[in-house]
Amino acid sequence: MGYFRHSVVVNMVALGVWAGAAHAQEAGTRADAQAMVEAAIQHVKKAGPARAFKDFSDKSNARWHHKDLYVFAYNMAGVNVAHGANEKLVGKDFSEFKDPTGRPLIKLLRETAMNGGGWVAFQWPHPQTKIIEDKVSYTRKMLNYDGFLGVGVYR
Repeated sequence: MGYFRHSVVVNMVALGVWAGAAHAQEAGTRADAQAMVEAAIQHVKKAGPARAFKDFSDKSNARWHHKDLYVFAYNMAGVNVAHGANEKLVGKDFSEFKDPTGRPLIKLLRETAMNGGGWVAFQWPHPQTKIIEDKVSYTRKMLNYDGFLGVGVYR
């Protein structure tokens, strides 16, 4: 391999490693997600549902958009009331939505939230890459709203 081609290959590999490391540094952890859910529950309680949902959906609000984490919220009927990655989802009925593997996502999130909260595994498009990836979300019922919210981590 000539020097030029070798140099190009080395630079491409280095760039790929750097880009992968940068992406990894931007990934939230399960602990981050769970802490954000707990803070979001308190925010809904203090600010009220309407204000909190607006805050969660506002991408410029750094409190609710940390690394690749964001808050999502649904009412008990399965209608999205806040979505930190895609505002266009707000107001849409996801009650029958299934992830690419056929899992009834909103039903599973709702059931888990109603049973004291916890983690649900599924697949969802990554907000930065738009590629469908494995994800696990922590979800809990809201205290002063008939619905649940969650924050997920891409695995």
